[in-house]
Amino acid sequence: MATYNEIKADVFSAVCDRLVRMRDADDEQVLSVIRDCIIADRNSRDIDRTLRSRLCHELFNRIRRLDVLQDLLEDDGITEIMVNGTDEIFIEREGSLHGTGLCFESKERLKDIIGKIASDVNRTINLTNPILDARLSDGSRVNAILDPVAINGPSLTIRKFPQRPVDAQALVAMHSVSEEVLAFLQKLVIAGYNMLISGSTGSGKTTLLNVLSGFIPKDERLVTIEDSAEIRIMGIRNLVRLETRNATMGGCSEISIRDLIRASLRMRPDRVVVGEVRGEEAIDMLQAFNIGMDGSLSTIHANSAADALSRLETMVMLSTRIPMEALRRQIVSGVDIIIHLGRLRDRSRHVLEIREVTGLEGGRIRTDPLYEFSEKGVVNGKIEGDLERRCALTNTEKLIRAGLMLGSGA
Repeated sequence: MATYNEIKADVFSAVCDRLVRMRDADDEQVLSVIRDCIIADRNSRDIDRTLRSRLCHELFNRIRRLDVLQDLLEDDGITEIMVNGTDEIFIEREGSLHGTGLCFESKERLKDIIGKIASDVNRTINLTNPILDARLSDGSRVNAILDPVAINGPSLTIRKFPQRPVDAQALVAMHSVSEEVLAFLQKLVIAGYNMLISGSTGSGKTTLLNVLSGFIPKDERLVTIEDSAEIRIMGIRNLVRLETRNATMGGCSEISIRDLIRASLRMRPDRVVVGEVRGEEAIDMLQAFNIGMDGSLSTIHANSAADALSRLETMVMLSTRIPMEALRRQIVSGVDIIIHLGRLRDRSRHVLEIREVTGLEGGRIRTDPLYEFSEKGVVNGKIEGDLERRCALTNTEKLIRAGLMLGSGA
């Protein structure tokens, strides 16, 4: 008796032979062909109805979807999918990593899937350009690296985002931030404070950026700039979304974050939201913060709020020869608030500190802590704590101009 995998291979071959003559087949037609080939296959008659249903499902995912990844992508409880060559596929669920027992049958099949993801968003990945940053149709973030750069074989990492964006109430329910602090941040966004959100990978920077963007007044014009479009702005009609582009073999030139920031300045935005600064575009982001587009937002990878400023300085210094004193004055003038997020040892995500950039002191940038996370204890394996108020907001001019000082607690 043939094994399940042998039956699967035979039916797949028969399906492919028939689909060659059906170039424009839709999903229903493909499913019909798969069912017909299963019925026609002599060996498939020896397996029960449950296995035949599984066979149909797996073949459809292989032909029309993303093969073994499809069920993982459709599982709302999974937040990250990690493919390490043809070894086992790992996932992140509720902040913890787990093996799945799944894998791709060959390196070539994995490369096919990576190529499909790239082509769906008009990007290329090959030996000349072996690194891909892209997104799926549902907004999930994708990074892929081909061998031999990835020594173990092609690497694929997918960061999933919930179908329903996490809103302010959900952040409070997850204890990532308190209602008091969120109300305070809402006033700062409305009043037009420029904010830099820092944190490590997976700390929730984009989620918080989405939530804060939701506080932007609905009558303003907003431009978002990203490597891969992930920001979800709700309720703003006058919105322009920009996304970078890699150079292509067909002669299309690269469009970088820096190019898009410069272009956005000519688009009459009230605010600019930059998904992440990680290189020479930092100087352009800083210029945007300094030329009157109050209330702009961006994110940066950093280990602390202080480290965020150091990284910003370093990125700008690598792209320009501006004197350090002048650079620091630009940062003090442009950045009002730094919000730092992190993951605690129980894997939960929290706002850990909020600092105000208050000026220069002894040639260095001074920041004052507005809120800091204080751990209270551990209950049932979960860390409990609060964001405690440390200092009052010093620069209140924007709040006063917006008429938000009374009852603000600033």
